[in-house]
Amino acid sequence: MKLVSNTVHQIVGFHFKVSFITLSKAKAVDVKFQSVTGLDVQIEKESLKEGGINNFEHSIPGRSKYTALTLKRGILTPKDSALTKWCQQAFQDRQIIPISGVDVELLNEKNEPMLKWQLAHVWPVSWKVGELNAERGEVLIETLELNYNHFKLVAIN
Repeated sequence: MKLVSNTVHQIVGFHFKVSFITLSKAKAVDVKFQSVTGLDVQIEKESLKEGGINNFEHSIPGRSKYTALTLKRGILTPKDSALTKWCQQAFQDRQIIPISGVDVELLNEKNEPMLKWQLAHVWPVSWKVGELNAERGEVLIETLELNYNHFKLVAIN
C-alpha cells in the first residue's frame, strides 16, 4: 500500500533575498539582509453618512496604504555596496533617485524563489546605524527604511 501525503507544509521566513532591480552597479552583497519587515498593506475605510438614517454610517473601502520597508544588515562602506552609495547620495547630497523596482523573494531550500513581492517606486526615508559599543563584540548593524508606492505578491511555481 502506497501512502500519499497531500499535506501542505508551513513556509519558513528565514531564507530570502532583496534585489534592487534598477540600482546601477548593484553588487552581490546588496541582496543579503538580516531581516526584512514592512510588507504591510491596509485598505482605509471611509464613512458615508446617509441622509435620513441616523443610527449608523456606511463604511466603504478607500485607498490602499503601505508601510515603509525596513531592511537590516551589517554595515558596508560605499565602495563595497551600491545600496550604501545610493543612500549616501540621498541623505548627504540630497539626490533622491527612486528605484523603479525592488523584489523581495522568499527562497526554498534549493535557493529557488517561492514567493516574490514586487515593490514599485522605492526611495530611502531613514538610514540608521546601530550602537557603537566597545564592551560588545557585535556586528555593526545598519537599518534602512524605504518608502514604496505599492507591492504585488507573485506566487512562483
